[in-house]
Amino acid sequence: MRRDGLRAETVTISAAELEQARLGFHRAFPRRSAKRRFHVTQLLIIAALIAALVWAFRAAPAVSFSVLHLTALTLFAIAILWRLIAAASLTPVLSRLAAPEQWPVYTILCPLYREANVTPDLVAALRRLDYPVEALDIKLLVEGDDVDTLSAALAVSAPAHIEVLVVPAGTPRTKPKALNAGLLRARGEFVAIYDAEDRPHPQQLRAALAAFEDGGEQLACVQAPLVVDNAEASWVARQFAAEYAIHFRELLPMLARLGLPLPLGGSSNHFRVAALRANGGWDAFNVTEDADLGYRLARDGYRAGVIGPPTWEEAPASFNAWLKQRTRWIKGHLQTWLVLMRNPFRVASDMGLGAFAAMQLMLGGGLLAAFVHGPIACVVAIAILSPYDILSRADFILALCGYCVAAFAALTASALSGSLSHARAALTMPFYWPLSTLAAAAAMFELLFRPHHWAKTEHGATRREQHSLPAPSVRHVSTPDSAVRGRA
Repeated sequence: MRRDGLRAETVTISAAELEQARLGFHRAFPRRSAKRRFHVTQLLIIAALIAALVWAFRAAPAVSFSVLHLTALTLFAIAILWRLIAAASLTPVLSRLAAPEQWPVYTILCPLYREANVTPDLVAALRRLDYPVEALDIKLLVEGDDVDTLSAALAVSAPAHIEVLVVPAGTPRTKPKALNAGLLRARGEFVAIYDAEDRPHPQQLRAALAAFEDGGEQLACVQAPLVVDNAEASWVARQFAAEYAIHFRELLPMLARLGLPLPLGGSSNHFRVAALRANGGWDAFNVTEDADLGYRLARDGYRAGVIGPPTWEEAPASFNAWLKQRTRWIKGHLQTWLVLMRNPFRVASDMGLGAFAAMQLMLGGGLLAAFVHGPIACVVAIAILSPYDILSRADFILALCGYCVAAFAALTASALSGSLSHARAALTMPFYWPLSTLAAAAAMFELLFRPHHWAKTEHGATRREQHSLPAPSVRHVSTPDSAVRGRA
């Protein structure tokens, strides 16, 4: 009986389980945890690099500027070529659907915090999944002091396969802490993660199961594409939708085809539970636990893949909401990169030189771009308006190529996803990119002073598209216990 008088069945994790969810990963793998921001050696190396740069510009400013300029041109040229290759493939991800004689138990973890308004829609979407309910283990993970969300979850959790798991409030108040609590209670052979605003395609679990059947034991994770379904809510939402389309329809499939590690999305990733537990679960102190986990799996010799059935999500529609979310993402990517660079030689040895280079391009290159987009936009604008030759012809050519490739990527993503909003977003992308520098500056401040703060994204604020989906073919079938793998 809850103190507010609401009668319903809930399960509250124990104090020992909460301690494991909070600190278990850090204690087992301290050098892979983001609980500590910097190591002393990293601070010394950063200081040495800054000192060397200052000395070089004082001793030979012209030569130093030329070397730095050439290095920057080379790095951006590589990044542009990388995106061009991804955009030019135009290969849709096709997935077969599993139909095994014995269905493995599939756990679904849904971390919820201040999500009372969208919880009923999430549960309605989960009930449409094309998977036998007898083999589903759905856990709604709710913070103990979030009474409104807890009440909403209890109101829609009547089916036996949907359980409300209460995670007592405590620091760090992060999504990965809640996921670790859910993983401790997971009964499934496989586990999927969905956020509160998610609307997964009904056949996504079957596509993931087929990928695991075909991929062997070393395939530890598959990522479903995330698709924004409120792109018309605002200009920011439209740009966000185009970013998602390029990332999930082009970049991640290319990485998967090449056997390179995936910076996973925070939702709609599916794992082998055995591999996930062997890897330590999630780092409760990393605010982009998804990207961190993708690279950790690669370090331990696992592979990740992609599947076709999407999950529809809601993009932040206002600038303030976008800025809070992007600040958290950049801060988490900084945490992840710093952890990986504590011992770069060991990491390169663990995951291989090709995977290490891809990580630097995707993660390090993305961070660098976020910090320099704003200054570059200012320099280009000044150069266009100035009567003097501030930039070289090579600079202008590279900037033009960067925009053309980004526009081409948005157009091809539009073709792959069937959404014209991505093509429209291509027209104004150069005005969107510099905004990331504001988020990068805020992320650096938070990394120093609030490293584990989780900026909450509000959901349910805009109208979303309705999706025409196939009717589940298995959901209503009465499945005997003998047909559920792992069921006694």
